[in-house]
Amino acid sequence: MTPSPADTTTNEPPGRPPAPDAARTAPDRSRPSIRDFLTDGSLPGMCTSLSRLLGVRVELLDEADRPIRPENEDHLDARSGVIAWRVGEPGSSELEPARRDGTAREIALRLGPDVLGRLVIAPGEPRLSGDARERMCDALSLFAEAVSELCASEVDLRHRLSEIDVLHRLAAHLAGATSVDEMLAAALDSALEVLALDAGSIVLLKEDADGIVSTDERDLELKTSRHLSREWLESPLPLSKDRAFDRLALAGEIVVSERLGEDQRVLIPDRCAAEGLVSAIQAGLIFRGRPIGVMRLYARSRRSFGPSDRRIVEAIARQAAVAVQQARLLRDQQLERRMERQLKLAAAVQRRMLPRTVPQVAGFDIAARYVPSFEVGGDFYDLFELGPHNVGVLVGDVVGKGVAAGMLMASVRATLRAHVQDLYDLDEIMARVNRALCRDTLGSEFATAWYGVFDARSRRVTFVSAGHEPTLLFRPGDGTQEGCRVIELATDGMVLGIDPSQAYVRSVHDLRPGDVAIAYSDGVPDTMNFDRHRFGKPRLRSTVLDLLSNEPGASASRIAEHVFWSLRQHTGLAERVDDQTLVVARVEGV
Repeated sequence: MTPSPADTTTNEPPGRPPAPDAARTAPDRSRPSIRDFLTDGSLPGMCTSLSRLLGVRVELLDEADRPIRPENEDHLDARSGVIAWRVGEPGSSELEPARRDGTAREIALRLGPDVLGRLVIAPGEPRLSGDARERMCDALSLFAEAVSELCASEVDLRHRLSEIDVLHRLAAHLAGATSVDEMLAAALDSALEVLALDAGSIVLLKEDADGIVSTDERDLELKTSRHLSREWLESPLPLSKDRAFDRLALAGEIVVSERLGEDQRVLIPDRCAAEGLVSAIQAGLIFRGRPIGVMRLYARSRRSFGPSDRRIVEAIARQAAVAVQQARLLRDQQLERRMERQLKLAAAVQRRMLPRTVPQVAGFDIAARYVPSFEVGGDFYDLFELGPHNVGVLVGDVVGKGVAAGMLMASVRATLRAHVQDLYDLDEIMARVNRALCRDTLGSEFATAWYGVFDARSRRVTFVSAGHEPTLLFRPGDGTQEGCRVIELATDGMVLGIDPSQAYVRSVHDLRPGDVAIAYSDGVPDTMNFDRHRFGKPRLRSTVLDLLSNEPGASASRIAEHVFWSLRQHTGLAERVDDQTLVVARVEGV
């Protein structure tokens, strides 16, 4: 006997077995038959051969008591490997009278709990030894078990092939889908088709959710459905009490209810009846242990779900979860690329806002360096040529990083630039910038700044600070570190953007030839290495002092490069977490 798929006709065409291709249609899942596994007629032919050998008729019946016989019982020819067979009408077996009076012996052919057919043995003694009949019945019983095992293997093989086929087709659908909704619709259609179910839906958790967070279904988003009413889909009531079905599915179980109306776990049996839903199977969409959603499938007539059905549902749900996660990753990548483009544009704008050239003012050598930690940074500096003998130096730092910090930086810089050319009083300039920032920003947004004007004729620096790191003034002495003084150009003043009534204090300090002023942001001393040790102000001082003791005439550019070289030595490959800004002003002359 060679197993084959179902043939659903009542009688086979005379003279030939059923065509294999035509027979391989979807089997009737509700009532399997031995006819589903017959192609070459060997089993009906064996029954006829046994009847001749034993002198007792043996017949093969299907699940509906229809006899299955060779087309020509008088001239069996098994040498060709094919015996034509036909199916009679229900109850037309020659052994029907013996079956009714109980004198016939019947041996069931089973596939699990289902009866595929029967071997019926007529009454009477075989033409063999005295106990031949009993032996014959035992042999046929064993044969029936073997047939049942072969049928079970065939069914399992079919289901495996069906799983492969549906997953292959689903993969093709998913590859062509352009959105999460299309992917899930393809998965739902595939599940309904392969399981011959009537209705279903797929719901997803919110992307940032780790599981069920409410007693109803308001935490779920319906993505796709088939053959379910709007009332059913829009109802927030869960199908099961305490959402047990969803919890089990999201934990990785395949949840089955063959009788929704009688299942004690079901919360809304009356609504199930109104919707016409009788049986259900659910599976969670889970990606690498993280729950994503639930696929719910329903039958409008009672259905039992075997191991193969559960495997298919689980496989489809798993593939759908992968597809959803992949689509989300692709979406996030696209958003990230768009953000990167915007950041690059913002960074380009920010770079254009920094001074393109250094003011050339007789009596001062000036250099500046700026290294952002992100594409767009929060540090800023500016240099103003205020007439032929004065140069303004601004160094600032706004709270935060990225685009928001860059926009706040641009606002502070633009406001200060609007006043420096018209106002001489630095304290008033800083007060106006502070009031503007208080007016236009949130309470959590603020900035620090140090602004000084270097006068070449008077050799003085006039400065004001708004909560910023003091500028360091290095005054060489006898050419040694010990002989060099370090003066902090500090003055009182609150950060910008907090108190609109804040007053700022202007201070003045005399300069000498060879003095080196270094204004910097906190990203310089706060730079850390892998051991989480800060670069620190003492190391900044010693770095500059060491250079000046070895190179007393070092230019402003040389000093700036030396400081950043020391920073790179300190940090190594550690990630830079803050912007680094440095402005060096050296007093020339003798």
